[in-house]
Amino acid sequence: MIVIEYKSGRREEIPVIDYHAHIWKAGESNWLRPELAKGWISCFYDYQTALTPDEYKMDFETFKYYGHEKFIEDVMINGYVDVAITQPQYLLYFYKKPFGNTEEFGKLAVENPYRFVIGTRFDPRDGEEGKRQLEEDVRKYRVKPWQMRHVKLYTAEWKEVDGKLSRGWRLDSKEAYEFLEFSKSLGINIFVAHKGPTVWPLDKDSFDVKDVDAVASSFPELKFVVTHVGLPRLDDFCWIATQEKNVYGGLAVASAFIRKRPKYFASIIGELLFWLGEDRVLWGSDYAIWNPKWLIEDFMKFELPEEIKREYGVELTLDTKKKLLYQNASKLWDIPLEEVMRREDDITRRRNLLHVKMEG
Repeated sequence: MIVIEYKSGRREEIPVIDYHAHIWKAGESNWLRPELAKGWISCFYDYQTALTPDEYKMDFETFKYYGHEKFIEDVMINGYVDVAITQPQYLLYFYKKPFGNTEEFGKLAVENPYRFVIGTRFDPRDGEEGKRQLEEDVRKYRVKPWQMRHVKLYTAEWKEVDGKLSRGWRLDSKEAYEFLEFSKSLGINIFVAHKGPTVWPLDKDSFDVKDVDAVASSFPELKFVVTHVGLPRLDDFCWIATQEKNVYGGLAVASAFIRKRPKYFASIIGELLFWLGEDRVLWGSDYAIWNPKWLIEDFMKFELPEEIKREYGVELTLDTKKKLLYQNASKLWDIPLEEVMRREDDITRRRNLLHVKMEG
């Protein structure tokens, strides 16, 4: 949580839900096709080094696999996040075991479901075996109603199908619709679609946001979070999201421009608030590409330039920031945040100890 201390002496605690965080497994021992696996994680690392302040940069060896202890330290103890939601992608054409480390994050979610929220993924090219795995994931990890409520959709993922390389799939395909219906039957109602920057060697056009339009109108009872707000196709995303009221924008990646490209970040926020309003935007770090500590500190200090306010007719007030930081995600996933904040768990104790050391 972020603590604001006012001149009057009043303190206000603002919770944080990070809708997009990872524990991944990208070390050499997990490389199936080394050139592709190394290229993938190297591209992630390049994104980190391009936008991260020097004091928060992670060395490459640690970046490939940092594990859950460092995740907790960076994201929750030092990074202000109260609830972390994982968004896995498997990349089994590149890696032997899933890149998105569902096994490790899943253990955290089972042991402490009030702090760690896990979802799964599907790929319609997996057919009946994919449905079986989806059902097994729900059975294994839904220890609380807000667990396994969402699926990450990675439409540019490569897969070998009938001896040929398939370089992606579409959300508006017949096979994808079948998986959406099956997911509904399992109580899954949130679908987080990566529609943003490409990662080498995947194809940029496979992340095109246009297939969100048809699927959102075909399934109005479902919620679709377009993660990375469609960048670099922000206009397309906003035109779709303004008419499809079950479409949300996820700020992961976009939030990382706040320090080195503040005018660009301001224009993104202006567009989102103008088109979607403040109730359908979610804050996310995309850890470990970026560390939430500096992102959140910068976000709390950030003010929209006057020209953005005038042009878009919007404000980024403290109340708006609260919606983006926790209220919208809490409502979407039905996370009992008041109960989370009351819990005296190990993360709370470690935070308190850190606070004592800092005060001392």
